[in-house]
Amino acid sequence: MALTTLIKALPKAELHLHIEGTLSPTLMWELAQKHGIQLPFQSVAEIETAYQFSDLQSFLDLYYAGADVLREEDDFYQLMKAYLLRCKENNIVHTEIMFDPQTHTHRGVAFDVFMTGFLRAITEAKTDWGVSVRLIMSFLRHLSEADAIQTLQDAEPWYDIIDAVGLDSSELGNPPEKFERVFSQARAIGFKVVAHAGEEGPPDYIWQAINLLGIDRIDHGVRCAEDKELMALIKHRQIPLTVCPLSNLKLKVIEDMAAHNILDLLEDGLLVTVNSDDPTYFGGFLNENFMALETALGMTEQQCRQLVKNSFKASFLPDGDKQKWLAQVDEI
Repeated sequence: MALTTLIKALPKAELHLHIEGTLSPTLMWELAQKHGIQLPFQSVAEIETAYQFSDLQSFLDLYYAGADVLREEDDFYQLMKAYLLRCKENNIVHTEIMFDPQTHTHRGVAFDVFMTGFLRAITEAKTDWGVSVRLIMSFLRHLSEADAIQTLQDAEPWYDIIDAVGLDSSELGNPPEKFERVFSQARAIGFKVVAHAGEEGPPDYIWQAINLLGIDRIDHGVRCAEDKELMALIKHRQIPLTVCPLSNLKLKVIEDMAAHNILDLLEDGLLVTVNSDDPTYFGGFLNENFMALETALGMTEQQCRQLVKNSFKASFLPDGDKQKWLAQVDEI
């Protein structure tokens, strides 16, 4: 079986995906027209052209501007449903989706609006396509910890459908230690915890995420390779890394996909996974990220299978479900 065919055939889990980062240029344009919002673009094609970034911040500027078109419950339903359709097409059977409440509440859009829209799409996708979903509520690290604590409190009516909390947005200058208290509160409630670290930020941010936030998973984490002691710890504890190859390329974390270290980390015994991050902005959903590793790095079938297995091992699924999917990967 050709590797591209295998990539498409294997059941997969995606663990690092921002739902706001799946907003397509077409949907952005349609929702702007619906709400009478004047975008700084004259067409869908101009939006697509704008999806070129020099670093993380240049992406975030457009990301937050795009999110402004999301205003009503049905907007969030359409956003979530479109991504879950992509899951069906990419054979993603389980996905753990990050959402950014503060991106919406700071615009006056309440939890009841976006959560209701998300939940309607998730329920339909589970019924129609069998896709299982877990939600990760992420705090924006460029805002204050007090704001994050307030967001955690405001989310209380929705705790039963939120599985974890995370930390994203501008990494440089916003170290994990800034959010130690809110993560302690989230763990006390019973949430799993994840955090972006070691994308643009230094290895020290990964140390902080592990030692101060008590994370269950590291989002990105590719810069751990700069610290041998950190690498050894991550390997020993099998702390998962949710790596996003096309995102790293698009945001200039690496200059060339051929220089990406994901397969080196895999061969060193780290629990690395492949994910798409903000796929409409970064040029590819999950299967395209796997294919990029085949094209640029010569990923082997064995490595592909291990990366897919790692996605289930690193997930927040119950052990029985993990074993079911791991067995299916072996059968293909």
